[in-house]
Amino acid sequence: MTTRRVRIAELGDFGAVLELVKREFSYMDGVIDPPSSVHRLTIEDLASGPGETWVIGAPPLACVVMTLKTDVLYVGKLAVATKERGNGLARMLLDHAETRARKLGVSWIELQTRIELEKNHATFAALGFVETERTAHTGYTRPTSITFRRAVTSP
Repeated sequence: MTTRRVRIAELGDFGAVLELVKREFSYMDGVIDPPSSVHRLTIEDLASGPGETWVIGAPPLACVVMTLKTDVLYVGKLAVATKERGNGLARMLLDHAETRARKLGVSWIELQTRIELEKNHATFAALGFVETERTAHTGYTRPTSITFRRAVTSP
């Protein structure tokens, strides 16, 4: 059995990462409003930051983009290949995000998910995240996203 580890994405990974994210986020089309920003995501966006792209596998089976903000490490574009779901890869990436946050000196990891994606809400709650805020995209009067945070614990 091959040991799976979290690693920083290399230049040759970004095309596969983009395909993975677009494929695994495609179920949201027609479900969320406004449409996902993934439709505007490019290889250049992933490669040039401002976040760090981390992956598991070669080619990537799971990925996440981590961006340092003032007091949190923001976790975005978390995706796991459908055939790999249930194998703990999302947990590995989120635990790695916590390790990165600790090294960067912030006390929280944060992510957002859409109001309509109730399964995501339950998944993130099961992974130790708590809802902290509901926000609306520009032009919307109703909440469209939920922000979740998880405290960074001591090693």
